[in-house]
Amino acid sequence: MNRETEDGGRARVRRWAVDLAILVAIGLLMGFLGPFESAHLPAGPRYLYWMICMVGGGVIGVAADEFPGRRPAGLWTRAFAVSLLTTPLVTLLVLTTQHGLFGGPFGWSGYRMLLWQVFPILLAVMAVRALVWRSPPARIETRTVIAPPLPEAEATFRRRLSAKRRGARLIALEAHDHYVKVHTDAGVELIALRFADALQDLSRAHGWRVHRSWWVAADAVEAVRWRRGAGEVHLIGGLKVPTSRTHGPVLKQAGWF
Repeated sequence: MNRETEDGGRARVRRWAVDLAILVAIGLLMGFLGPFESAHLPAGPRYLYWMICMVGGGVIGVAADEFPGRRPAGLWTRAFAVSLLTTPLVTLLVLTTQHGLFGGPFGWSGYRMLLWQVFPILLAVMAVRALVWRSPPARIETRTVIAPPLPEAEATFRRRLSAKRRGARLIALEAHDHYVKVHTDAGVELIALRFADALQDLSRAHGWRVHRSWWVAADAVEAVRWRRGAGEVHLIGGLKVPTSRTHGPVLKQAGWF
């Protein structure tokens, strides 16, 4: 026996264990509620009756649902079809249990009357089971992939920095009157430069102007928060940069919100 067969066998055992647990829980609930005039019965026989009916009838339904072959598509269609198909056999089980435990009549008239009681209960049981085993909705994740910046795209701007930060990783630029504060992973540096000129130097770099006073490097963005026409960009190193309604669309186009 290969590994794949063993895993498949274990999965079937676990699935049946969960199914039996569901049926036992429903049987206990029905014994507690005592529907269809069973509430007047003593507790012991009442619980025994509902456990036999719910577990036994449920096993018949589960076996039919798991039987190899073409199955109806759709959650509710499948539950309805299995319930309709197995109701006659489950009704026979219920009738036999009533006759054996309580000495009730065993005949066609009683069987016909039970059919209309068994079907809705069996349908509810199969619907609960179908919901438990339903496949989770497909989850599609999108992620923005940022290509590393081309060295020549930042070369002009980097020549304006001190030797200590010329080779550092750019994180953001912040406008300060006729100066620009440059945030890097090697610290912050203030240089005498108009913000417009800094943007011109970095026009081919991987980054975005997200505010009238801020430019951020694309590969430094960790998260974007957007609410009611304004937002905030979270950058590496814990830096948080405001995002305006005017410049927010560039982040939306990049897939950040």
